[in-house]
Amino acid sequence: MMPLLAQAEIWQLLLVVAILAACVVLLVLFLFIFTYGFLWLQARLAGAPVSMVEIVGMRLRGVSPKVIVDSRIITTKAGLPLKTVELETHYLARGNVPNVVRALVAASKADIALTFNQACAIDLAGRDVLEAVQTSVNPKVIDCPDPTKGRDTVSAVAKDGIQLQAKARVTVRANLERLVGGAKEETIIARVGEGIVTTIGSSETYKIVLENPDIISKRVLGKGLDAGTAFEILSIDIADVDVGENIGAKLQADQAEADKRVAQALAERRRAMAVAREQEMQAMVAENRAKVVLAEAEVPKAIAQAFREGNLGIMDYYNLRNVQADTAMRRSIGGQPDEGEPKS
Repeated sequence: MMPLLAQAEIWQLLLVVAILAACVVLLVLFLFIFTYGFLWLQARLAGAPVSMVEIVGMRLRGVSPKVIVDSRIITTKAGLPLKTVELETHYLARGNVPNVVRALVAASKADIALTFNQACAIDLAGRDVLEAVQTSVNPKVIDCPDPTKGRDTVSAVAKDGIQLQAKARVTVRANLERLVGGAKEETIIARVGEGIVTTIGSSETYKIVLENPDIISKRVLGKGLDAGTAFEILSIDIADVDVGENIGAKLQADQAEADKRVAQALAERRRAMAVAREQEMQAMVAENRAKVVLAEAEVPKAIAQAFREGNLGIMDYYNLRNVQADTAMRRSIGGQPDEGEPKS
């Protein structure tokens, strides 16, 4: 009896294990069908079939099957059937597959020549391919200068010295062929600003520009400013032109002030040189006066020497003193200082 009971328990255990295994298999199948079967059925009903093996392979390769299947359905319905391999390749390259697909559909509806490879290249270059297509269909208006940079107008000075402040609006359309490697909006704004400055600067008077603002647009458009950019310029419209300062008069006033300062500096230099020369002459006068005093001090010695040698008599000495006294009296009457004394 015991062996029979043991066998029965074993069969019961095996039955339970089999039931559990079947439940696990059914659960896995249910999850598999719920996860991938819906995508497979959705693609099949939409006329863009994707095999179950491809869906599983996408998951194993790290690709989102839903993104690829939805993109394939959209392109198929739009008449642009794409292979899942192409979509997977762009997804693995870190591209924005839904954005590229929407751009292709928009370009197809607008009758714009855009291939899948071009759209992928634009997307991988960091550009928004959908926005580029929308800009190609609906032209974009760019303000020059860009108000977000802190400037509202472009300032330039005409030949008569009057400053003009202009504001322009540039209507552009995306050039899909030059979108990869082409310059962005900043280049368009810089070139248009340069054209405005050149046009105003070459005008004889500011009145010419105020009377005909369109001369700015014509000259700027004639330079082909969209060369090498990702855009095609459709029109350039001058939104506003205001008269600024009289830069010419201000520069002349500044120059006159600078000339005045230079002249004052030169005059001050000459005055300082004259004062220094005067001081030098006074020093020379004092030096010569000292020499005269020293020479006069030798006179009494010479007279004494003449007395001792008998070359000068007493009467000669008195006559000399009388002449000196007479000379001093005449100088005093005439208001002249004595020799060796400075004039008052």
